[in-house]
Amino acid sequence: MIPGKGITVENNNDSQQEKHGSFSMFNIEHFLRRVIRNWYWFVFMLFIGYVISWVYGKYYAQNIYASNLSLSISNNTSSYFTPNQSINFIWGQNGNQDGVYLKKMLLSRSHNEFLVKELNLFVDYSTKGAIKSTYLDKDDVPVFVEIDKKHLQQIEYDITLIPKSANTYEVILPEEEQSTNLYDYESEGFKEINPYARPNNKIIKIGEWYNAPNLRFRLNKNSAETKIKFTNIIFRLRSVNQSVNDIVSTVGIEFDKEINTIMIITKKGYNLNSTVNFLNRSVSELQKKRLADKIVVDKNTDIYLQNNLGTIRKKLDSSANVLNYMKTSEKLYDIKDRDEKSLTEIKELEAKKADLESKVASLNQINKSLSTQNFEQMISTSAAGFQDGLFTASVSELKALYLKRREMALIYKPNSEPMKEINRLIDEAKVSSNGALRNYYKGYYDEINKINQKVADANAGLASYPEKQRKYLDAERGYNMIEATYNSLLGRQNETQMRMAANQSDISVIDPAKNVGQPPIAPNIQANKAAIIGGLLLLPLLFILAGEFLDNKIRNIKELIQATKIPLLGVIGNNNNENMLTVLEHPKSSVSEAFRGIRANVRFLSGENEGSKVILVTSSIGGEGKTYVSINLASVLGLSDKKTVLLGMDLRKPKIFGDFKIDNKFGISNYLTGEVEIDQIINKTNIANLDVATSGPIPPNPSELLMSERNIKFIEELKKIYDFIIIDSPPVGLVADSYELMKHSDANIYVVRHEYTEKYMLKMITEKYHNGEIDHIGLVYNDYNTKQGYGYGYGYGYGYGYGYGYFDEDKNYKEPMLIRIRNKIRSIFNKK
Repeated sequence: MIPGKGITVENNNDSQQEKHGSFSMFNIEHFLRRVIRNWYWFVFMLFIGYVISWVYGKYYAQNIYASNLSLSISNNTSSYFTPNQSINFIWGQNGNQDGVYLKKMLLSRSHNEFLVKELNLFVDYSTKGAIKSTYLDKDDVPVFVEIDKKHLQQIEYDITLIPKSANTYEVILPEEEQSTNLYDYESEGFKEINPYARPNNKIIKIGEWYNAPNLRFRLNKNSAETKIKFTNIIFRLRSVNQSVNDIVSTVGIEFDKEINTIMIITKKGYNLNSTVNFLNRSVSELQKKRLADKIVVDKNTDIYLQNNLGTIRKKLDSSANVLNYMKTSEKLYDIKDRDEKSLTEIKELEAKKADLESKVASLNQINKSLSTQNFEQMISTSAAGFQDGLFTASVSELKALYLKRREMALIYKPNSEPMKEINRLIDEAKVSSNGALRNYYKGYYDEINKINQKVADANAGLASYPEKQRKYLDAERGYNMIEATYNSLLGRQNETQMRMAANQSDISVIDPAKNVGQPPIAPNIQANKAAIIGGLLLLPLLFILAGEFLDNKIRNIKELIQATKIPLLGVIGNNNNENMLTVLEHPKSSVSEAFRGIRANVRFLSGENEGSKVILVTSSIGGEGKTYVSINLASVLGLSDKKTVLLGMDLRKPKIFGDFKIDNKFGISNYLTGEVEIDQIINKTNIANLDVATSGPIPPNPSELLMSERNIKFIEELKKIYDFIIIDSPPVGLVADSYELMKHSDANIYVVRHEYTEKYMLKMITEKYHNGEIDHIGLVYNDYNTKQGYGYGYGYGYGYGYGYGYFDEDKNYKEPMLIRIRNKIRSIFNKK
């Protein structure tokens, strides 16, 4: 049975409703086979990827290091005067307010700008080898660069120092890149200068100033002995703003999950020593600043409390004199039937009230300093009875904004956008600070009102006392209130003086940053290697995948049959001969055997009826092998004692005569025009039962000739002489001649060439077949790659012969490497 024939008949009704001739866009099986066939590209890309990743990791990857420092923060010791960037960042936060405030301080511009200027962190040092540049810490280099900040400097400009002797260096500037837009380190802005020629390279001594239009600096010797001898040192100047931004972007701060007053600070950088030195110096400067701020505030608070104590002391002495006078002159010190319970309650309530009123007075002083912008006279919030890190942060923010506005006022006009923005920020900070004060005011006044109500209730029980005794009790209560106020202020003064005497920072370092040989945290060499190798391996895969989607050629037998539902007559392998006479010259080849199989399968198309059989061979376009199939099928029939004639009816492109070495002077075109008779165009061949009628000269009207009545009579005449008539007809994808000839044929062979025929070309023949316009048709799959096996994708064909000594090609057959490895493994395990 012809493969696919039974399927076509059995499912004929269903196939009428299907969309025939449609191929899948992607065939996973063919894709995987293409991947396996191109294995060498993957091996090559694997090798290239490994080399690239190794070179990158060895010579180009810049290692990034990180060091850590942990510190402990004492609670409720915030200072007004440490700057921070954004009140919006911390206002409204809960929990560790002092820690959040300190985090803001460490990341603030003013703190890091101070470090940049103090440590000259706007100078970057590096050294360059044959390929890779290495960043250096300031302590690693033998000389420091000291710039003249009064001189304009070119930034982002690599200056190379070449050691010449112990105390001399050659200064080498880039060949180009000199700029007229120079940076002023005093105003932290850029200024334009006149064009200038490139400064010459120059040898300078340590301590000698190097002068150029775009640079002025000198070299200072590093007091610490450096262990590494450098062949070159490259330094690069940057703006203060850029240096600060780079530092802030590489600093990370987290709080311990168990103890939120412990802060862990991380600094990342290209040099481990640089990160260690920066962290230790940053925290050290912060401790100093915090301590100085605390002393200023505590001094202000001590002065404020001392002044208030003096005033209260006078009031206390006056009240004591009045009370003593009433005791001695009025003899009221021994009042009978005193309500000691009520008097004690009133005394306690009025003592609380006195304390609250002193706190309100301190609040008034703080509010006054804020409203008058007299920040240098601010007192501690502890004098007002509270500690609020968020409030102190808002005051610090407000102070920084006022200072910034004064600086900007020298540059910008009052109604300019920058001034409007700074005023908006000041208003926001005022709202935040005033809002906090209002909350404390409200809390204190609410408590005072409650106390007043309780005192009024207690006083109701004393209304029955005589007037003199009531006057004495009022004087005694007045004295107690003043005394309570005095004691409250005295207690706060003692706390302030104790803090001043202790004179310690509220920040204590638990673990300083150290260089203990920490490995780099980035880049991840293994991940980069995997990414590089994976990316390169992906390239051929993507190319193959793209080719699979873009490729529209027939490459799969199984898909061909499923899409067309046309029976498959056979599969023809590669033709390695110089001509088309494969069956005649290599009768024992696998290709010849494939044609014999096609001969046997053709009878299923034409039926078992007696008489001559006309077999038409066509294809979609030229080059698919229809003439090759026609010649060899005719040869097989002739060799099997069947009288056969091969007709070259592709009048537009004659071919047959060349392989049989026949003169094409007269042929079918001459006969159809009436120039010659049949016997003049029939040519004998080396096969006794095979004759050939060539096409003849190309006529001007080939279609009319092929569809003429004379041509039909010509075929009928030949059927009386021959058992088989093989017609090599024109391609149906180009002209319609073959469709007309199919009406007079018994069997039609449609040739499809492997990896040549386009899928869309089969659309027309498939639709005509299933619409009943054409019958008795079968496919021949030509030029299939025998190395893949004819059964690839379908399980049918003659590819099994190679390597088994069955065909002529077997003597030159060499098994593929994978097959040889498989057979070797099998032989090992099969040994007994």
